Amino acid sequence: MGKVIAIANQKGGVGKTTTAINLSASLAAAEKRVLLIDIDPQGNTTSGFGIDRESLQINLYHQFIGEAQMSDIRIKTMLSCLDIIPSSIDLIGAEVELIGRDNRERILERAVSPLKNEYEFIIIDCPPSLGFLTLNALTASDTVLIPVQCEYYAMEGLGLLLNTVRRIQQSFNPYLRIEGILLTMHDVRNNISHQVIEEVRRHFEDKVFETVIPRNVTLSEAPSHGKPVILYDVRSRGAQSYLSLAKEVMDNAKNGVR
Repeated sequence: MGKVIAIANQKGGVGKTTTAINLSASLAAAEKRVLLIDIDPQGNTTSGFGIDRESLQINLYHQFIGEAQMSDIRIKTMLSCLDIIPSSIDLIGAEVELIGRDNRERILERAVSPLKNEYEFIIIDCPPSLGFLTLNALTASDTVLIPVQCEYYAMEGLGLLLNTVRRIQQSFNPYLRIEGILLTMHDVRNNISHQVIEEVRRHFEDKVFETVIPRNVTLSEAPSHGKPVILYDVRSRGAQSYLSLAKEVMDNAKNGVR
């Protein structure tokens, strides 16, 4: 059975989509069968693989409203082991359109469940909010991976998300666990970055990944070329960091979550 990992943080600009793209690609490079689901209406994960969102006839929105199945929507990527479910700006309206549907927080869970036998990892890129779409993602997931930017207010946003995770455990998904906290955008020249790393590790101990993602120009450039960083410049610090993260995630799957 494949493991479902949501990548979530209600704060924007923490490296969530960068992590979704590059963790998925790094797992696929290790010959793990991976499905990446873009549930963010902005669709940056979709475009990060060079997919033109405007040209797609169907996407995740059509699955949510019952007009398509996941198997109809998924697209092969340039990595043979990696498929993607593309997003659309139409997802913004899904919450209102589905307001009367029973168990609407479980739409994604029901759609993902049959795919667990086809993939070893299913990665879900959540929007930067704690609304209907993120609720669906966390209800469908086994674990949540939380990117945290190495900045002054990092701990404040992290506490809010962890409270949300606890509420979802109580109401919708008692089996949801923390995959790990990922420190991102680390600047070795910045004292605040070092202080945040120390503080997060002190508070959360073994829930924090050993891998720290650096602030790296190559990571910023790769999406504009429609490629994950390992295909853009595998020797870069950004690429090597995500390959290291993929190894930790694979070890978690092998040994059990922290």
